[in-house]
Amino acid sequence: MSPVGITVLISGNVGSSGTNLQAIMDAIKDGKIQDAEIVRVISNRLKAFGLQRARDAGIPTVYHNLKSFSKQHPELTNDDQIRKGYDKALADLILEHRPKRSLVVCAGWMHVLSLDFLDPLERSSVPIINLHPALPNAFNGIDAIERAYLAFQKGLITKTGVMVHCVISDVDAGKPLVIKELDIAKDETCAQLEQRIHSLEWLAIVEGVQLAITSI
Repeated sequence: MSPVGITVLISGNVGSSGTNLQAIMDAIKDGKIQDAEIVRVISNRLKAFGLQRARDAGIPTVYHNLKSFSKQHPELTNDDQIRKGYDKALADLILEHRPKRSLVVCAGWMHVLSLDFLDPLERSSVPIINLHPALPNAFNGIDAIERAYLAFQKGLITKTGVMVHCVISDVDAGKPLVIKELDIAKDETCAQLEQRIHSLEWLAIVEGVQLAITSI
């Protein structure tokens, strides 16, 4: 049986991003993730360092940016049309030439995926998972680490964590596959908490990918 072909979606910044992608790459190389290979890395940010990580490893990359897509399609006249077209084009990118057994992993992907993306993949039986730096139903959406830290400072919580979950149209609300909790230290800064969260993410994403693969 052929290995599961993984498409990884990333965003990230110059020089400092792509660590979750790297964790997946290393786990495949080391045999911690079995029966899988990364077939493509797609980023909506041209300078995301994860693209360079992928190129260095010989993995095909694609730049798929909403603003660039809008300029290429002047026939789309409003934001809703542009977003729907962009998401459909992203689905087409993934489904074209896909392996028979496929998985999409959102690893720091900063774009909310609409049904125009989700429905075609569901019809093609391609599961989608996402890594999110918070516990289920705690801090969905952006700035989850900062919001958790602020809640801790207000005495509202004592722990946070990360999860890998199935992707649905509601943001960060899909069924969790992996949950890892982390106690927040009284004297740590938000930056220190963020670094500990990232270290936990590298473990969670590997576990989540392997778990998803076993069900394909």
